[in-house]
Amino acid sequence: MIVRIMGEGQWKLADSHFTELNKLDDELLEEMEGGDETGFRRTLDALLEAVRRLGTPLPDDALEPSELILPAPDSSIDDVRQMLGDDGLIPG
Repeated sequence: MIVRIMGEGQWKLADSHFTELNKLDDELLEEMEGGDETGFRRTLDALLEAVRRLGTPLPDDALEPSELILPAPDSSIDDVRQMLGDDGLIPG
């Protein structure tokens, strides 16, 4: 799967990593719903770091269709709420 982090680029990840990313996405949603800014920041950072650690960066000039689009690292809870509505970042 191809994952884009807004403002950073794209990474190619094996589908086998979907479970780990989905778990972090579920945590992120809970923290957003509870208004837990500290937890949100920690989990967003963990989600983005997992993509960077588990994936292979695509060249800057590659424009592959992204199956997942994740917010930029400096996104606020409100930014992410607007981005996803009630669906979460990772379709389940």
